[in-house]
Amino acid sequence: MAKDLAKELGYIYVDTGAMYRSVTLFALRNGLINEEGINTEKLAEKMNDIHITFVFNPETGRPDTYLNGELVEKEIRSIEVSNQVSPIAAIPFVREAMVEQQKKMGENKGVVMDGRDIGTVVFPNAELKIFVTASAEVRAQRRYDELKAKGMEADFDDILKNVQERDYLDSHREISPLRKADDAIELDNSFMTIDEQNEWLLSRYKEVMNK
Repeated sequence: MAKDLAKELGYIYVDTGAMYRSVTLFALRNGLINEEGINTEKLAEKMNDIHITFVFNPETGRPDTYLNGELVEKEIRSIEVSNQVSPIAAIPFVREAMVEQQKKMGENKGVVMDGRDIGTVVFPNAELKIFVTASAEVRAQRRYDELKAKGMEADFDDILKNVQERDYLDSHREISPLRKADDAIELDNSFMTIDEQNEWLLSRYKEVMNK
């Protein structure tokens, strides 16, 4: 939804979830996550070596995620990264670094940003906040279909478990927990088509801009 709206309006799109996934991928690649947990001391030392950028892909009409100059759009969507991203995203110094980057990206407005704390922490004064939800089963099926379409291995039960665990962890973390902002408009798109939800979202945007 966010990507399609940004494309429709000619705005910049920022996928904050991809940023935390990129940090997670970096940690996995550098042996900073093991059976004992996350080596936060080493990760803190390496944070200045993590550079995340978004580059517009003319073929898809959407931005791709780059980690230190490497295209990682496919790698950050893997179940391995999905299983570790919530603990990484809960680390205070990781959130501080990512939120600082996100705020800079939105300084000049004209931005559509999605993530689990955008309306509450990153941009509490955003002109339009949408809290999008759907059942865990529906979201798991969407992720399963997405991974299969990219030619990646996927197991529905594993994905569903991951979705449920991430929801719990993200809504119960101490730093920037997942919650609906008081002034956000809620949309349950469990049974909406892509066209229907895009039309709904564009209408909400026009309502705000015409005030």
